[in-house]
Amino acid sequence: MNVILAEAGNNPSGAGSMLFTIIWLVVIFVFMYFIMIRPQKKEQRKKELMLSEVAVGDTVLTIAGFYGTVIGIVDDTVIVEFGNNRNCRIPMQKAAISEVEKPEAATAAAEEKKDSKKESKKDSSK
Repeated sequence: MNVILAEAGNNPSGAGSMLFTIIWLVVIFVFMYFIMIRPQKKEQRKKELMLSEVAVGDTVLTIAGFYGTVIGIVDDTVIVEFGNNRNCRIPMQKAAISEVEKPEAATAAAEEKKDSKKESKKDSSK
């Protein structure tokens, strides 16, 4: 036992082991940054961009799972109309919106779907 303690006191490699520990901690922090922090910040920027582009007439999906149409925007508050009932208008924060669909995108997707159906009918009739 005394021999082990004596060798530990005479061994100058304690500084090398400290340097190795510091390098190992730096590697772990860099790994955590690229695996966890960077993707989260990227998603946050993407959501902020989406919320800044919300306009009147857009169809939105709330974090509660309701689809509605934006009928008014005041600062961070959005007034959303739900369903076919024109009397169901609810003010909510922009942060409560999880997805936005622009009216132009919805009509373009519907037209593309119709075109693909027409083409499949032409192919099946031949």
